[in-house]
This record gives sequence, structure tokens and C-alpha cells, in this order.
Amino acid sequence: MAPHLVRLVGGLTVPAYVLGRHWDVLAWNEAADDLFAFSRLADADRNVLLSVLLNPPARRLFGAGWADEARRTVAQFRATHDLWAGDPAFVDLIGRFRAGCPESTSWWDAHDIRGIATGEKQLSHPK
Repeated sequence: MAPHLVRLVGGLTVPAYVLGRHWDVLAWNEAADDLFAFSRLADADRNVLLSVLLNPPARRLFGAGWADEARRTVAQFRATHDLWAGDPAFVDLIGRFRAGCPESTSWWDAHDIRGIATGEKQLSHPK
């Protein structure tokens, strides 16, 4: 990870993180860590897709809107996946989330594709 990107993200006061091609979280700031606890996840689990689908604290953050957010995340991931469908890391991610999140199987099989978009997310943070 380029040091200037780490400094840039670290200097922001709003939650921010940088993702790699496989949606692995490569850098994050304190505000993002307060929400998503990236620093407390194992390296292999530090992935936005896996976090939304498999991490109970992340699920709780989205509250009643979790299923909608998770379905949207799967559709966004599919757009990325389809660019590198033969990549073994993507095959592994799909296997992991399908095994750990029963709902995700129907979402993945629906073949919905959504572009990556920024926007407002409603979270149910304990603080």
C-alpha cells in the first residue's frame, strides 16, 4: 500500500478505507475501525464482502436494513467478480460467503449487477 494513500485515509475524520481488487481492506482510518473493527479481524477476514455477509457485529450495524445492504453488496461484488471470474481468490470468496451466509446463495444466483456507488448508509451503532 502506497504510504501517501495510508496517510490520506488516516487523516480523514469520516470513516474511510481503501479496498484491493478482491475487496480486501488494505488501509483504514480510526473512524472506520471504530465502526467496522477492521483491526480486530484476521487478515483473511479483512474483506468488505465477507464482513457484511459473515461478521455478526457488521450485520448488527445495518440493523433492519442488513438484508438490503447485503444484497446490494453482493450485486456490486458481482460486477467486480465478472472482470476476473477465473481468479482463484474470487472463487474462494464466493465459497466462503455461500457457506457462511445462506441468504447469499439466492442473491449470487440471481446474477444481479450493480455499479459501485457512494451514498449514505444507515448504521445502528451502539454509540
